[in-house]
Amino acid sequence: MSPHELMLAVDSQLAHVWMVRAFLKHSDEGQEDDELAEVHRDLYDYMLALGGPLKEGNSEEYLKLARKKLGKLKKASEEFSDIQPQVSTHTNFQMAVASLRTAAEEVAKLLESGERRA
Repeated sequence: MSPHELMLAVDSQLAHVWMVRAFLKHSDEGQEDDELAEVHRDLYDYMLALGGPLKEGNSEEYLKLARKKLGKLKKASEEFSDIQPQVSTHTNFQMAVASLRTAAEEVAKLLESGERRA
């Protein structure tokens, strides 16, 4: 996979992250719970950092930043997974945890596979 293709593959996973972030941000729980608000802010920060390089088509910078800030995405996913049962046991929140976890894991795998090929 070329760096440009890898950038696009990572970005397609971030579409899922964006939807989880939007769900959390606009939920009543997301507006009332400080820990949950921190999760959606961390998700936004990760994606915001990658937005400029994506728009410019700068795959090298995009991938560098994606790797550098991957810990933030993983931390947000783990934090959400940990606090979700206390925030809400509704199926929407359970599925949001599964979606975020899957997307974060896939981003990590993609970035790792790109490093091995570089």
